Amino acid sequence: MLHVVHHPAYVSPATPGSGFRFDKYGLVMEALKESAALFTLHQPEPMPRLWLEAVHDPDYVDQVLTMTVPPEKERRIGFAVTERVMRRSLLSPGGTWLAAKLAQRHRYAANAAGGSHHALSDTGAGYCVFNDLAIAANRLIAEGDAARILILDLDVHQGDGTASLLAGRSDIFTLSIHAEKNFPVRKARSTLDIGLSDGTQDDAYLAILADTLPRVLDDFAPDLILYQAGVDPHGGDRLGRLALTDAGLDARDRYVMRQALARAIPLASTMGGGYGADRMAIAHRHAACMIRMAQEADAAA
Repeated sequence: MLHVVHHPAYVSPATPGSGFRFDKYGLVMEALKESAALFTLHQPEPMPRLWLEAVHDPDYVDQVLTMTVPPEKERRIGFAVTERVMRRSLLSPGGTWLAAKLAQRHRYAANAAGGSHHALSDTGAGYCVFNDLAIAANRLIAEGDAARILILDLDVHQGDGTASLLAGRSDIFTLSIHAEKNFPVRKARSTLDIGLSDGTQDDAYLAILADTLPRVLDDFAPDLILYQAGVDPHGGDRLGRLALTDAGLDARDRYVMRQALARAIPLASTMGGGYGADRMAIAHRHAACMIRMAQEADAAA
């Protein structure tokens, strides 16, 4: 059974002057329904302010909550912080935290949003307002729900915000496998970064993943994985520079899930990036990711 965290407020109208659209978060739910996969919906609560401020600069948190984000920060984010955007920016970290709690009960759960890995301490960036991965990881450890967390970021873009916010922490390992020449131009330093050449295809990508992930899992020994499962490494993605196929993404996700299951490590996924003119095609890629990971978890039950 697939356990999916979703809230209707994940979907928000495009903000004035921005080309970024939030409709894929609703389209993903349509794609899940079309698939006939069995899933259970869970609705998140907004992340309490104290946990936002445990990771982000309190002044920036206040700017978002009062919708007074300066224009230069809104430009860096890529859209204006309206009331609807503010609300979903609280719900998304709450969703990642809830997905992690559900994964601890069911082996796997998915937040049908999140993966906002570019948000920094005092500003958002790259379509990210608050860094749900860093916020959720910090809360889970602070409340004693986990001791060691791996944030596995397989989005095509480096998780620079996550790396910056969690730098120096021995209880959180950040692993980013990304296109080296893609955004952001200035990379942060994750615990481990692997930058791939433009046009990297399925076999080479999967070989690097197989050479890297088991060693990290065995050496760091996390008791929870937060997986940024961006589908933008796909060769047809508008903002990607890699060349994975649908079969490659399928193999990637199944491999990650099997490695977690083999070590009895709960895994919660976030959607991350996926961009293109055919919004439903992108939604189907995200939905397929969740479905196949749940299939692997069910097969191991």
